[in-house]
Amino acid sequence: MTARDREGVEPGPGFTTKARRRRVGNARMFLAVLALLVAAGAARAEFQVARLKYGGGGDWYNDPDAVPNLCRELNERTTIRASEDEAHIGLMDEKLFNHPFLFMTGHGNVVFSDEEVVRLRRFLEGGGFLYADDDYGMDDAFRREMARVLPGSELVELPQDHGIYRQVYRFPDGVPKTHEHEDGLPRGYGMYVDGRLAVYYTFNTNISDGWTAAHDDPPEVRETAFRMGVNIVSYALTH
Repeated sequence: MTARDREGVEPGPGFTTKARRRRVGNARMFLAVLALLVAAGAARAEFQVARLKYGGGGDWYNDPDAVPNLCRELNERTTIRASEDEAHIGLMDEKLFNHPFLFMTGHGNVVFSDEEVVRLRRFLEGGGFLYADDDYGMDDAFRREMARVLPGSELVELPQDHGIYRQVYRFPDGVPKTHEHEDGLPRGYGMYVDGRLAVYYTFNTNISDGWTAAHDDPPEVRETAFRMGVNIVSYALTH
């Protein structure tokens, strides 16, 4: 873990002993899930990406082949054993905490209920990781809802030398561009919980578009998108 990874927002005055105990309990739950995956490695225990179902009208189900294609690449390129069938998980789903990695994408609005805000906060505070990829039009809503989820943190642009850009493949210029939706450079943002990167958000690049065959991207564009996807998942599972 780099010095940058250890940076984070200090708990505010409302961070109680009870909240600390809850975080410890949630963290233990995630560690237990990961330990089972490691312990059962000989039996090829599978990690499964969970796609987040959310309300508000945005198409959370966009590009259904994207995650299966990424997981196929994970299996070929890394020691991670990934199921090629993604899970579809709502924030109130009882199986939420069985999935340490949440993927979120779409166009347009995102709305979390008050109960879902609390639930996603518990997920992130307990060791879960959320990767959100703006597929054009999600930015304002995502920023609004995440400010409710983690009011003590904020989305900050990650530096080009952050570990997520060096995890398996090296990206010396930071997050790569897959598709251009806005003027300007691609952006990669993060939110920290107790010094740990818990949320990674890509804007004006749409990495996950490169995982799907639907857009007829050139092979080199898809390769770059897969490499960044491998970095994201591998980083999330090891930090």
